[in-house]
Order: sequence, then C-alpha cells, then structure tokens
Amino acid sequence: MSRRLVRELAFQIIFQVDIGHIPWKEALTRTSQDYDLPTKSRIFLEELVGGVINNLEWIDNLLTEFSTEWPLQRMANTDRNILRLAVYELMRMKDVPVEVTVNEAVELAKAYGEADSGRFVNGVLGNMIRKISRAVQAEGPPLPAETEKEESRR
Repeated sequence: MSRRLVRELAFQIIFQVDIGHIPWKEALTRTSQDYDLPTKSRIFLEELVGGVINNLEWIDNLLTEFSTEWPLQRMANTDRNILRLAVYELMRMKDVPVEVTVNEAVELAKAYGEADSGRFVNGVLGNMIRKISRAVQAEGPPLPAETEKEESRR
C-alpha cells in the first residue's frame, strides 16, 4: 500500500477523533482491519496517527504560531486536521522530504477540503517552513570563518 493512501487513512482517523470524538486506538484498529494493511503500512499509519494524537497540544501551538490570521477554531475541520498531520510529519519524521510532506498535504486538502484549502494548507506550511528554517540557520553551527577566528584567539 502506498504512503499516500496511508496518509489519507491517517487523516480520516484524525478527523474522526477530532470531530466524532472516537477513541483514536479504536478508529485505528477498525481502519487497519477494514483495509487489511500490510505490516509496513500499519506501522506507518500507527506512527502518524499516534504521533499526532500524542503531540496534539504541541502541534496545535505550532499551528497557532504560524497561522496567526486563522485561529484553529476558525479553520475548516479538514484543513486543521490535514495541517496537524503535516506538521507532525515535518517536525518528527526527518526521513520524509519536506517537499513530499507539503505536496501530500496540499493534495489531501484539494481532495477533501474546500476550493481554497490547497492554497491555505500550502500557505500555512510554507510560512512555518520558512520561519523554522531561518531559526535553525540562526542557531546552526558556526561558519568556517567564525571557527578560524576562535582558533586564532587561543
């Protein structure tokens, strides 16, 4: 089973938990059984869903920080849950390229959201990536020239 389909299932489960208040493990088990997922796909699905649910407060705080004009409560339910999934994947699954995560989130938004959902999701994720990238660059290791200056002072 493709990772794209697994992400779609993860989104559906996260949406059920958010809107239907269904226990996440119950929704995960039911979905895994309904789709007879291979082990590798089931592990990826569990990692995505469990990661989002177990880090929901942290993820929502990040979304609040990077979506200043759209509070979580005002976001469309689909957009909010697609963003939660994408934020978890961006921040915790370093083996997945950033471009893949963003593209997959935009495609989910186009398929499940409203007319402007793809652009909205892309905009929020782009804003987050730019700001985090700048912060990481600012906190990164010293540049070679700075290292040479430090060594010459010793």
